[in-house]
Amino acid sequence: MATLRFTDCSNLTSTFFRPSLPSLYAAKSRHSQNPQNRNTSTGSCTFVPRASLQPHQDDQFSLSRRRFIADTAAVSLSIHQLVGFEQAARSEEALSEWERVYLPIDPGVVLLDIAFVPDDPNHGFLLGTRQTIMETKDGGNTWAPRSIPSAEDEDFNYRFNSISFKGKEGWIVGKPAILLYTSDAGESWERIPLSAQLPGDMVYIKATGEKSAEMVTDEGAIYVTSNRGYNWKAAVQETVSATLNRTVSSGISGASYYTGTFNTVNRSPDGRYVAVSSRGNFYLTWEPGQPFWQPHNRAVARRIQNMGWRADGGLWLLVRGGGLYLSKGTGLTEEFEEVPVQSRGFGILDVGYRSQEEAWAAGGSGILLRTTNGGKSWIRDKAADNIAANLYSVKFLDDKKGFVLGNDGVLLRYLG
Repeated sequence: MATLRFTDCSNLTSTFFRPSLPSLYAAKSRHSQNPQNRNTSTGSCTFVPRASLQPHQDDQFSLSRRRFIADTAAVSLSIHQLVGFEQAARSEEALSEWERVYLPIDPGVVLLDIAFVPDDPNHGFLLGTRQTIMETKDGGNTWAPRSIPSAEDEDFNYRFNSISFKGKEGWIVGKPAILLYTSDAGESWERIPLSAQLPGDMVYIKATGEKSAEMVTDEGAIYVTSNRGYNWKAAVQETVSATLNRTVSSGISGASYYTGTFNTVNRSPDGRYVAVSSRGNFYLTWEPGQPFWQPHNRAVARRIQNMGWRADGGLWLLVRGGGLYLSKGTGLTEEFEEVPVQSRGFGILDVGYRSQEEAWAAGGSGILLRTTNGGKSWIRDKAADNIAANLYSVKFLDDKKGFVLGNDGVLLRYLG
């Protein structure tokens, strides 16, 4: 996705145009006409033909005109400075919720996931493209590059997609196919072998218990393990492509254009999944115990950008061009209603819930939106207005710890 950059026009020098004067008339005070008015504090102006002015009066008029232009420019400059001060104050106020954390990484890295060790909330890991793994031990204030020898044995530039911890056990998956496991809170990482017949690329992993995890590929394969990843069991009986081959005649619009991969996939706390097709023309859901993914027609005209789960168990849906929809009720339904948002035409890419009532949405060109009523209304936050980056992911680890991940190594930390 291309980064949109815009030039800030507030620094451009304003051009002041000299006011047009009548060609045959010039202003002359009544005090010069009537000596009795010289001691009065105010006076009105009359217009007299320029030809009746004496030469020295004409010079005085030119001088007054130049002074008027200079004074106008000075007043305008003062107003401009005052507005700039006010804008700076507003910008400082807008930064009260989030701060940018600068990372020692190469420009162009896209940050993809973040997780902290439950037993040590100050200890966390940050993943991204270009084989990026970073570590923090102060709650996310500072980060340092982390080298994992088992991930550097081969000449690959890995894209680390997902990370998850349960206790001291943690998992990382990436592309090309790589699976890393730790049992000591990330002090050391072991590489777990994977089958060459794995359908698709691993895009998500969830630590579910002792030596247990759940893994998803972009072709819809879901696998679970209970022995540190040495054996995996399929949770669905077929890939999404196979499912659509059986159901394409059942009325799923756009299924014939399906390329076989997901655009996005999100998991609810109780193990349900929602995924968006690669073209955004329909979506799919899966619940534990179901043998197949269930395809659904999109309920909106525009293509779907992303979908996920609200804190109350309902769904949120983002469409290309900046639209945001919420499902009706808290269960799985195909009925959605649009919520007005101030996206300025830029796409919203992700939503993260801090609590059942408060959530944040992020998107292209530094868009940040906030709701405090469960998503019924949203207001734009200016914290990232001056950041020329797309914000791809909103992650709240609890009600006090949250992060926004973007391209070009942009990381925002929630201050509360």
